[in-house]
Amino acid sequence: MNISVIKFSFLVVAWVMSFTAYAQSNFSSKLIGMGVVVSDVERSLDFYVNGIGMVKAYSFKINEDFGKRSGLSNGAPTEVTVLKLENSPEANEWKLMSFGKKATHSKSKFIQDDTGVQYITINVKALKPVIERMKAKNVKFLGSTPIPLNQKSHFVLVQDPDGTFVELIGPME
Repeated sequence: MNISVIKFSFLVVAWVMSFTAYAQSNFSSKLIGMGVVVSDVERSLDFYVNGIGMVKAYSFKINEDFGKRSGLSNGAPTEVTVLKLENSPEANEWKLMSFGKKATHSKSKFIQDDTGVQYITINVKALKPVIERMKAKNVKFLGSTPIPLNQKSHFVLVQDPDGTFVELIGPME
């Protein structure tokens, strides 16, 4: 192989690797926190904690001043309750908050009915206990779920009280 071809190949690989490394170095954490405005915090907490099985990690307040200065709100205060799949520093945050009003759009029947965040996916160790908790809360299962994905995993689709679709994936037991 020609020396110039080897040099060129090496330079291309080095260049590609530098962009890959650069892209990965832009973030101080590998986690994403999602803020979700809900119509009724207590109802949503019941769904996510007692139905799905998430845990309350902590909560904090956004006061009028910070809401306005940060651009998060026009000065409306709120309390944020942070849920996680497990209470560990390595777990993503599902942050629930309410401003005490109903949604201004209709509840979607399918993910294509609206834009923006439509669904989340939660992988579980066993679907059976989650399904039992959801049935006890009279949560409607969508489609023909649960349905098998492969020999080990099944798929369940539900909606939270405000209409966010929640995919649950895992073995039945």
